[in-house]
Amino acid sequence: MRLSKKAEYGLRALAVMARGKKSWSIHELSEHEKIPVKFLEQILLALRHAGVLSSRRGVGGGYTLVKPPSETTVGEIIRALDGPIAPVACASGKATTPCTCPDPRTCPVRLMMTQFRDELVAWLDGHSLEDMARLGPGAGGLAFEI
Repeated sequence: MRLSKKAEYGLRALAVMARGKKSWSIHELSEHEKIPVKFLEQILLALRHAGVLSSRRGVGGGYTLVKPPSETTVGEIIRALDGPIAPVACASGKATTPCTCPDPRTCPVRLMMTQFRDELVAWLDGHSLEDMARLGPGAGGLAFEI
């Protein structure tokens, strides 16, 4: 399974926000994480609509986390940006695409991927933005530069 660039960039931006100052402008985050400004605007807007971020215009404005980083899960962020987490469409908790197998009740691929999805979602929802932010440079985690 692979995250979209949207989710990857969103997670990176939120990890910086979780360990840094309270409010960030789009341009600061873009420069800090080397994310194109226009793409970051779309990502932050989606996260604001999902209730992960709030924003304020004007001097001293910017984007801030709505909840403490310890209360926002990695799974919540990924679902806000990429939709349901599922390795195949029919293994999604809320399948929007019909299963292509002859009998979804007995399809070994769907059954296996549903079990995998459940384990993956449990792991992602068991880890917070704070956990992820602790892994980055300047956050007490290990960081090596060559």
